[in-house]
Order: sequence, then structure tokens, then C-alpha cells
Amino acid sequence: MNKRAKFELRKPLVLWSLTLAVFSIFGALRTGAYMVYILMTKGLKHSVCDQGFYNGPVSKFWAYAFVLSKAPELGDTIFIILRKQKLIFLHWYHHITVLLYSWYSYKDMVAGGGWFMTMNYGVHSVMYSYYALRAAGFRVSRKFAMFITLSQITQMLMGCVVNYLVFHWMQHDQCHSHFQNIFWSSLMYLSYLVLFCHFFFEAYIGKMRKTMKAD
Repeated sequence: MNKRAKFELRKPLVLWSLTLAVFSIFGALRTGAYMVYILMTKGLKHSVCDQGFYNGPVSKFWAYAFVLSKAPELGDTIFIILRKQKLIFLHWYHHITVLLYSWYSYKDMVAGGGWFMTMNYGVHSVMYSYYALRAAGFRVSRKFAMFITLSQITQMLMGCVVNYLVFHWMQHDQCHSHFQNIFWSSLMYLSYLVLFCHFFFEAYIGKMRKTMKAD
């Protein structure tokens, strides 16, 4: 495996990334419209605790599509391996745990799902668009990559906040969830937060310092 030449797979990767980008953009627009409507008309608590996200005429399709999409997204890892790029722990850990948690939580229609899915769709719409542009050979500013990582860090912070709100309102029987789900979700988001912060420091801050020292 180590001796074989790497596969370029440029065209398949462009098509793959572009497909996921378009899917994520539509998902972000459709779920985002629902979440904004709920926030504006019924408030924050309802947007977090509302189970209607799983049953709405439009949002239920995108909730189900979100869960199903986590398996095909493992294809990212296949491209990394075939192209002989570095497969970091954050990449495969994030993909596998999101897949397992999404499948585990969807059946219970737990509170907070609308926020989790909408944020993920939003970040992925930008991330896969970036991947598609890079794969197509376009020069993309390094600041764009930094923005994506900062968006992911913000997503993880928001995930922790939503978990806290679900736990708080669950104590007053206002949110449908259970302690086990909140525990695993919080552990997952906290671990992502640490890993993405570490990645941001290593990939951007650390390299900036080395460049400044070299100059």
C-alpha cells in the first residue's frame, strides 16, 4: 500500500465535494428557514425544545436526509487514503462519532436536534464548497480555510450551549431528552471543541509564528 503511486482523482473529488456542497446548501436554507421562523415567532426555548423539527412538512425530510448523509460522508476518508494524504485523528473521529450519535438520537427525536443539524448543514455548505474549489485547482485564500475552522469552533461552542439549555429545561419537563443523550452529546461537542482549537493553533497560529521567526 505504501509503495503504490497515489491516485489523483481530481475530477471525482470535484464532483464529490460539489455534490455535498449543493446538498448542504439546500439543507442549510431549508432547515435554517424553519429555525429562524421558530425563533422569531416562538422564541429560543421553543427552538431548542421543539420536536416539530422532526415532523414538519419540509424540515422532517431534511432531518432524515441529514442522518442518512453521515454514512456517505465517510467517502471523504476514502479519498484521503487513495490520494495518500495525511489522515488525522480529528477527521475520522469526527466522522464516525457524528454518524453514531445522529443515528442514535434521531429515533428518540431529542431536543436540540434542529440546532445541531442546521449548524452542521451551514458549516458543511461552506466547507465542501471550499473543497470543491481546491480540488478544481482554484487558488483559495488561506483566510477562507481559517474562517471555516473558526466556524467549526463556533459550532462546537454553540453545541455545548444548546446541550446546557436542553439539560436546564429538561429539569422543568419543558424539553424532551434524557440524561444519557445529553451526556454523550456534551462529551462529543467538548471533544470536538478541544480538537478543532488544537487544529487551528497547529495549522494557523503555529505556522504564523514560525514564519515570523524565519523572517
